[in-house]
Amino acid sequence: MIILVGFLALVFLALTVIVIGKTQVLLKGVKVKTEEPEDLHLDKANDWNAIGLFVFWIICIIGLAWSYMDAKKDFLPEASSLHGRITDYWFWVSMIVIMIAFFIVNSLLFYFPIKYRYKKGNKATFYPHNNNLEIIWTVIPALLMAGLVFTGLKVWNEVMDDAPEDAEVIEIMGRQFAWAVRYPGVDDNKLGGYDYRLIDDVTGNSFGMDFTDPNSFDDFTSSTEIHIPKGKPVLLKIRARDVLHSVFIPHMRVKMDAVPGMPTKFWFVTDKSTEDMRIELGNPDFNYEIACTEICGRGHFSMRLLLIVDELEDFEAWKKEQKSFLSMNPSFIDKVPDNLKARALKYTEPEIELTEVLDVTEGVTE
Repeated sequence: MIILVGFLALVFLALTVIVIGKTQVLLKGVKVKTEEPEDLHLDKANDWNAIGLFVFWIICIIGLAWSYMDAKKDFLPEASSLHGRITDYWFWVSMIVIMIAFFIVNSLLFYFPIKYRYKKGNKATFYPHNNNLEIIWTVIPALLMAGLVFTGLKVWNEVMDDAPEDAEVIEIMGRQFAWAVRYPGVDDNKLGGYDYRLIDDVTGNSFGMDFTDPNSFDDFTSSTEIHIPKGKPVLLKIRARDVLHSVFIPHMRVKMDAVPGMPTKFWFVTDKSTEDMRIELGNPDFNYEIACTEICGRGHFSMRLLLIVDELEDFEAWKKEQKSFLSMNPSFIDKVPDNLKARALKYTEPEIELTEVLDVTEGVTE
């Protein structure tokens, strides 16, 4: 190894000597010209290049304006959430500030080749430093960017802050390749605990619900749609079961990653029901949806979940119609500690009674 390192060092040293030698040869061939020859031939292509660059910039401006107007019809409508409209406002403020700077800088860049193209008799001015100019083009952009960053941070902190106490709590879990939703029931607004070691798709406990926690007794689940109330804060508790997913509700400007082993959250208030949006857009078939915006595998495209925004009264009525997970899966009563079974039976007794009646009927028939 030492011999190899020594050999490489000698090679690099030899290359250095060769490069220095070549440089000296080139320097000897350089002749200092103090005066411009009178018969210098002006390259007319210089003018055409300068004009062509500026024409190209004009065409770019026209193309940008056309592409914006053409794509405008595909823009999302006004946000359906309170924070979404604030987010959109600051997005467009940022775009305006950035576009103004973009057009000023690029217009000057494409104008200067025409303004300062070669002309006989012109001399370049050596302009090494200007403190005032340095201060202007450093401080002004810094203040503008700081203003944009801190206004955005304020909106983000409000969304990431603790949700109001009356917020409707809903858990959404991503897995390859579907969403599942869990509600805290109608008796309280508290989700029961869960443990990943309890996840079992064979028995139906895809959430890993822990039935040693009394708050789990009235929880109910859904894998086909999610309902949320209009005009009331909604707290989404987000988690993933396998790989990275991302909860995205485009019309409400809601987006948050679902990270395995790291629960995340997002709270918001929507003020447009599904029916309101259908009327606003003139589209009776409109529906909100939740999509996954993190490529999570071959079936990523199928991770879409129907989202229904109900009026508050309709939402409460819908919740009362739902059956708890325990009532749909009475066998899980065996997972409940003995001292809590009497409490849990409240959510399974209707199913047990029906089973008993069927058993008796079958016995009599026989």
